[in-house]
Amino acid sequence: MQSVIIDGEKKEFAAGLTCGEAFKAVLSGKRMKNTLAADADGNLLDLSAPLPENCAELKPVQGESAEGLALIRHSAAHVLAAAVRHLFPGVKVTIGPSIDQGFYYDFDYKRPFTPEDFPAIEAEMRAIADASLPFERKTMPRGEAVKFFDRLGENYKVELVEAIADDRVSLYTIGDFADLCRGPHVPCTARIGAFKLLSVAGAYWRGDEKRPMLSRIYATAFTGEADLEKYLDQLEEAKKRDHRKLGKQLGLFDFYEEYAPGMVFWHPKGMMLRTILEDFLKKEHLKRGYQLVQGPQILRKEAWVTSGHYDNYRENMYFTEIEGAVHAVKPMNCVGHMLIYGSALHSYKELPVRLAELGVVHRHEMSGALHGLLRVRQFTQDDAHIICAPEQLEDEILDVIKLVRDLFGLFGFEYTLAVGTRPAKSIGTDKAWELATNALTSALERIGVPLVLNRGEGAFYGPKIDGQVTDSIGRKWQCSTVQVDFTLPERFDLTYIGKDGEKHRPVMVHRAILGSLERFIGILIEHTAGKFPVWLAPVQAKILNVTGSQEQFAENMARQLQERGIRLESDLRNEKLGYKVRQAQMEKIPYILVVGDKEAGSGEINVRLNNGDTLGAMPPEQFVRVVKTAAEEPFKRGGMSYSFS
Repeated sequence: MQSVIIDGEKKEFAAGLTCGEAFKAVLSGKRMKNTLAADADGNLLDLSAPLPENCAELKPVQGESAEGLALIRHSAAHVLAAAVRHLFPGVKVTIGPSIDQGFYYDFDYKRPFTPEDFPAIEAEMRAIADASLPFERKTMPRGEAVKFFDRLGENYKVELVEAIADDRVSLYTIGDFADLCRGPHVPCTARIGAFKLLSVAGAYWRGDEKRPMLSRIYATAFTGEADLEKYLDQLEEAKKRDHRKLGKQLGLFDFYEEYAPGMVFWHPKGMMLRTILEDFLKKEHLKRGYQLVQGPQILRKEAWVTSGHYDNYRENMYFTEIEGAVHAVKPMNCVGHMLIYGSALHSYKELPVRLAELGVVHRHEMSGALHGLLRVRQFTQDDAHIICAPEQLEDEILDVIKLVRDLFGLFGFEYTLAVGTRPAKSIGTDKAWELATNALTSALERIGVPLVLNRGEGAFYGPKIDGQVTDSIGRKWQCSTVQVDFTLPERFDLTYIGKDGEKHRPVMVHRAILGSLERFIGILIEHTAGKFPVWLAPVQAKILNVTGSQEQFAENMARQLQERGIRLESDLRNEKLGYKVRQAQMEKIPYILVVGDKEAGSGEINVRLNNGDTLGAMPPEQFVRVVKTAAEEPFKRGGMSYSFS
């Protein structure tokens, strides 16, 4: 007999029971019905798996949980592969993982799949689901699995099996379809919930441009139709907000893939938006005790060997040769900041030293991974490095978290913070990692943030806090990061003179708040649907004349407002007023200023909002106050001070 805690109740079980049988002894009704798998002391298992010996606690994995949804989607991916195998003889299957908000499966077929194939595939998936086929797990020697998939002509599966180091591998079958998989899965195909095929794309096998191009089918699944419909509505809204579409519509940026793939060309309005954002970030950092610095774009290979990037990150870096010496284009700003700090002797009285840089970095991304502003090869980080004494570390982390809170609040984002712990590929001592992780978790506790751990998700040189924002239609985005590093200061021999007159080793905090400015602007475009807050709008107002007789007055008024700091454009074309108003609304300009004969006679402007509401006629100095008040409002709401006078 063994004692196991289930739902807070300790039960005695005889040997040989499955996890599902153990649950049935405790759970009932809806809770038992919604249980898809078992969490045995942190290890996910099928309900059909034997109850592990010495298991202390067995937790039910419910369909509505994050783990449950991932199981549903992974299981639905197997059903998708089975359906495609049934309908398209000769197709070869590769991999089909669950991903955020859904899943995909990659296929090798004589032609690419298209959305026109979806109705037939979905119908076959429903037939498989309705058959309520069990997900059956079996293991076999690795060599036997190679022969099994080779007989089926599944050369991609053969390659995957051959790369596995274990002597035995596991397979899951549903009916006549078998797939290589670690599992676990839902109990049967009827439990894959409500699903929908979404799109198709090309994807290279293993992400390698030299390998075959596969046909990737993206899909999603939820526990029920209501959640699926809600998500599909969200997708439709997201299409309207697509930053690539709005970027063109608003004249912000463009991409010219034939000349610079993965790199942004900022047009005047987009560059104005960036400039406003960058100026604000610089001022905010100066107010909080940071010093602005700038490092070079390329450094010799030796700098990256010392930092550890060459051994741990070079597949993401670009290299060039100058006079026989290998140089790397910087993927990060930290090396430059350490060299700047190390160029002078520092006293403990100077610490902490906070160095900030809006640094342009380059990282190699596969062409298939590039996605508008959200995934690029050249981007700017709102990067900073804090060099401090170990006893100052926790307070510095706390101040960074407060900055995260202030900036996310300013832009109207809800956010969550999670601690990433040591990954398998890392540098540094166990003691340093423990001290760093404790400092991060303690700072979160002090500010009252619930502790969430992302195990193994730290940087290779230290643990980190990742900040994730939720946008106005419910999507989550990774933005900020706060990383504690005891290792790189040692590698670059950074020191400070302590109270005892001796040299001591500082600790460093790597941090970015908004992250990549390109990515953040892309997120912000979609969050606001292109309707930027007044303080950030590249064009705050557009002045329109009713007829040509007001053209001179409109030009003079535009000049007055521009001299008073209003970012303004004029539309004096010989077009109907209604057409020009609609055009300004399409451009998401906050204020539309109309001048006719009445306004020209009174020296005023008629002020309309982008949504069609009107503020009426007012003199220019009153309008300037209106804009200033609207610009400052989000700062005051968040308890921040920022002047637009």
